[in-house]
Amino acid sequence: MKQQLNVLDLFCGAGGLSCGFEQAGFNIILGIDNDAAALDTFQYNHKDSQILCSDITQISYKDIKESIGNKQIDVIIGGPPCQGFSLSGPRNFNDPRNKLYLSFIRLVEEIKPGAFVIENVPGLVSLFGGEVKNNIVKSFADMGYRVAYKILCAADYGVPQNRKRVIFVGILNGNKDFDYPKAENNIVTCEMALSDLPPLTESLGEELQDYTTPAQNKYQSVMRKNSQKVKNHIAARHSDKVQHIISLVPDGGNYKNLPDKYKSTRNFHVAWTRFNSSLPAPTIDTGHRHHFHYKYNRVPTVRECARLQSFPDNFVFCGSKTQQFRQVGNAVPPLLAQKVAEQLRKEMGV
Repeated sequence: MKQQLNVLDLFCGAGGLSCGFEQAGFNIILGIDNDAAALDTFQYNHKDSQILCSDITQISYKDIKESIGNKQIDVIIGGPPCQGFSLSGPRNFNDPRNKLYLSFIRLVEEIKPGAFVIENVPGLVSLFGGEVKNNIVKSFADMGYRVAYKILCAADYGVPQNRKRVIFVGILNGNKDFDYPKAENNIVTCEMALSDLPPLTESLGEELQDYTTPAQNKYQSVMRKNSQKVKNHIAARHSDKVQHIISLVPDGGNYKNLPDKYKSTRNFHVAWTRFNSSLPAPTIDTGHRHHFHYKYNRVPTVRECARLQSFPDNFVFCGSKTQQFRQVGNAVPPLLAQKVAEQLRKEMGV
């Protein structure tokens, strides 16, 4: 039997990274975040794990030990909130949100796990002339970690979404750079990901629903493992006008396909975008009002977004619908996390 390595998840959110690491055979012992609703979701889906709701900048190893006792921490994972690093926002090096990654570095130094994994937006690599990236690499190298980083696209690892993220991996006293999992040739499209879920054309849906069809492909079979009913699948209530405008957008189209009188009703480049049934989805964000189902005239449900993120169907999201969408959008795709975690197990020799 393989040794189970204990994992601490910082900035854990709903637990996408933890879900992937758990699927790869790791033992998640503690999740830390300051979002109570996201921690409710984390706890519901990681029932054997402890949670700590607190400001990460105020947490010490002593606080962590009070939660987990004498358990050894073998790996620390996390995605420090990335709004301050995003290319789409103001690029201010002194943004307080850019300081959160320093708390990750501090806790790794205090705990000295065998390895760590950091996930963030690709813009972090070039931001401020690479200063943030260089600081991360040097800080960990000074502690004795062999650090590598690479921008990965989730769609290359069987996730039905073109989501790019930079993944840093450090191994204590490592003798070579981390060997990132190779891209796979198995693109999963929106239709392949979603076609078995209830269409919600006759009603907005219920808390528990039956699947519309048997699993139609391998991806759906994997998502439905250990799940008997569909959860978190309630449609938004759109006005007749909004439904009409959506109906005018073809599969894979956007506002450019609309009649002139509707083109300016939402004035930005992703407005009125319908998913392309034959391609992976664009990046799932924390909102849910600008991308629409490839076939039906509505925004995707929480469950549909979760499917596009590769969360298994037995992973339940807690809180209000707005909180659930935020939890899904902020998460690391579990399937991508699993591929990285499986490779990390090999390189740690367990």
